[in-house]
Amino acid sequence: MKMLFKGIGKIFRILWKLLSFTRQLILNLFFLAFIGVIIFALTQSTEEPVDITKSALVLDLAGPIVEQRSIISPVDQLTSNALGQPPVQENVLFDIVDTIRHASTDNNITGLVLSLKHMEGANLTKLRYIAKAIKEFKEAGKPVYAFGDNFSQSQYYLASFADHVFMSPDGGVLLTGYGSYSLYYKSLLEKLDVNTHVFRVGTYKSFVEPYTRDSMSDAAREANTAWLNQLWGAYTQDVADNRQIDAASLTPDLDDFVKKLKAVNGDFAKLTLNMGLVDELVSRPQLHQKLIDAFGDDDNDSFNHISYYDYLPTVVSTDLPSDNKIAVVVASGAIVDGDGRQQGTIAGDTTAAMLRDARLDDSVKAVVLRVDSPGGSAFASEVIRNQVDALKQAGKPVVVSMSSLAASGGYWISSSADKIIAQPTTITGSIGIFAILTTFEKGLEKVGIYNDGVGTTPFAGVGVTRELPEGVAQVFQLGVEHGYQRFIGLVSQFRNMSLEQADHVAQGRVWTGKDALELGLVDQLGDFDDAITEAAKLAELENYELQWVKEQLSPAEQFLQNFTVKVNAHLNNVLWEQVPSALKPASQQVLTDLTTLSNFNDPKGQYAFCLNCINSEK
Repeated sequence: MKMLFKGIGKIFRILWKLLSFTRQLILNLFFLAFIGVIIFALTQSTEEPVDITKSALVLDLAGPIVEQRSIISPVDQLTSNALGQPPVQENVLFDIVDTIRHASTDNNITGLVLSLKHMEGANLTKLRYIAKAIKEFKEAGKPVYAFGDNFSQSQYYLASFADHVFMSPDGGVLLTGYGSYSLYYKSLLEKLDVNTHVFRVGTYKSFVEPYTRDSMSDAAREANTAWLNQLWGAYTQDVADNRQIDAASLTPDLDDFVKKLKAVNGDFAKLTLNMGLVDELVSRPQLHQKLIDAFGDDDNDSFNHISYYDYLPTVVSTDLPSDNKIAVVVASGAIVDGDGRQQGTIAGDTTAAMLRDARLDDSVKAVVLRVDSPGGSAFASEVIRNQVDALKQAGKPVVVSMSSLAASGGYWISSSADKIIAQPTTITGSIGIFAILTTFEKGLEKVGIYNDGVGTTPFAGVGVTRELPEGVAQVFQLGVEHGYQRFIGLVSQFRNMSLEQADHVAQGRVWTGKDALELGLVDQLGDFDDAITEAAKLAELENYELQWVKEQLSPAEQFLQNFTVKVNAHLNNVLWEQVPSALKPASQQVLTDLTTLSNFNDPKGQYAFCLNCINSEK
């Protein structure tokens, strides 16, 4: 009996602890929600509208430039915190361009000032689209000034379009060129007794090389050198035209550069001035006075100005409701299977659903598919492409506008469009398929763990803890080869090529948009504006409005996203600052590689992905 009462008492103690834990959990959740409501309320702007009468617009971008703002789940936010990633403030490319264009016709905006010290590196294709808007601003008769302390390559590209470029006497312009570098893990995996099984088609399909080699292959080196040189040539020529200097001076021989730097006693700012990259070296007080002289005094020791972030909300679309719409669907990121909201990915089912919505909307007469993707799941790519076909069958033309990157799976989803438009500096092609599987049987055996058993088929038990049977490996390879034939078959069908011609331009090789036009992989060189114009022409529309098709958040999801972004920003900063500076580049590269692998979820394990495309320096 004593044992019985003791057992009952133990059960009640467990139940009481469980009840106490549940009560505390519920109270904590209510408390966090309450704090969230307070923070959300306090962070809402209650200020009066900013007076922009006769002000210069300051393009003070901070953070990355993206095609579409990410939908970030609270779980992703917490994961980013745990990994010590810095906070992200995304700037939508089309918002930047539309704002500059609006300012060019706004009588209250008297000029444009480029203050880009916090802008992150961006691909040349995106920078060129912003530069186009800056040139239009100048053509409206309004001055453009740029200033900086130390210009990065991307920052300087935009600054070079200014009428006048100021720089700190202790500053400099850092032009590092473009490169494609990866970490290679072959020797590490061998030391860890990890077997890497690779199945691929394509001489240049180099995604798997970091796991099978300790250096870049000759084929990958040849292909990457070709497109990187084209990008750098475009960059230097644009800057040279803007600054009226020799493009070759921007790619000096190292010995020559050292000689010139010695001539100015190591003064980078003076060398930059001598090279014609900037117009004047000025201190900050001197700069403020020059801008006051240009735009007037705001009575607060500065010039009359308004920040891009304050001006952006005042830019309201003047489009009237229309029965003739061109839907814009943005596909930006790695392509993954399924329906999800993982940051930096294109969910196949979600994107297909947006294209389907455009097809079922009677007011939509044409679709522009904006692609900025290195590819990913072959299955998900085909799910998206099927909806492109369905749009065409419904009589709605589809025009693909390639952004910085539309390679591998990014090209797959583009292949059957009525028209494909790319920029000369777009990275595309990489038409190939691969699969990769790692097994750990050797490492497990070393610590005394073995896998054994029975199965009803040769495929039973195949997994990461067993050696891969040769026959199963052949099955994987045959599947990859079939996927490749499927891919080049699409290219042959929709690009009016023979299979032999499609295979010749495929093989996983990366091309620039300029090369892709010559090879027949794209129809026209142009930007997003040209894609809209072409879509209207194909749909025979004279008057229309754009409809940006986006995945909608519920009010609760929107609140939670706003809350996590605001609360976590400070925490992210604190954690990122704890990472030693010397380790940040390597840790960021490893994190990128791990994130890339974690996104792979193709049901058949087949991928059309371009690694070198995303590893190119900006």
